[in-house]
Amino acid sequence: MPPPGRPRSFDRAAALRAAMELFWERGYEATSLTDLTTAMGISSPSLYAAFGSKENLFRETIALYNSADEAVGEHSLGKHPTARESIEAMLRDNADAYVDPGTPRGCMVVLAATNCGPDNQRVQDFLAECRRDDHRAVRARLDRAVAEGDVPEDADLEAIASFYLTVLQGLSIQARDGCSRETAHAIIDCAMSAWPGLVGEPQSRAG
Repeated sequence: MPPPGRPRSFDRAAALRAAMELFWERGYEATSLTDLTTAMGISSPSLYAAFGSKENLFRETIALYNSADEAVGEHSLGKHPTARESIEAMLRDNADAYVDPGTPRGCMVVLAATNCGPDNQRVQDFLAECRRDDHRAVRARLDRAVAEGDVPEDADLEAIASFYLTVLQGLSIQARDGCSRETAHAIIDCAMSAWPGLVGEPQSRAG
């Protein structure tokens, strides 16, 4: 923290967002401290004083990326009455975000540290755990669907969650490679056509 009476001379929130977009576009290892200080408009001492280290800064940018204002996946899972609608919305909403021309393409959590050297293994492990959180969120939505009679009790929920998370992560790579929104949504059409075979027909409802 700066000494009393000497506030930071930069907008921390704006600097953090600039760092997020740089890490998102280039990845963790390919982003140097010089790249960061230039994008953030601060000096190296200011970066260390405000964030502690490059790794701590990266973790804060992931928290920003996953924050309520940035993330779309968990919102999509929670706002629809059936599991099928929820998972389809998760895929479509994320696909739209992945190809948004106003941001780097793809998902930061998927792409920013897929292949790191030994010195940065903690960063790679950190993002792997973030992706496991996504899996747990989808699995929780499926568990809820079983409790509500929307999905049969004998459905393989772990396999279903893994399948749709694999589709989601694949969409991120497709987006980074330049696929169009139409192509992304066609992929989702194919993935959702597998739903009846994976889950079975919903249990009948009274009325």
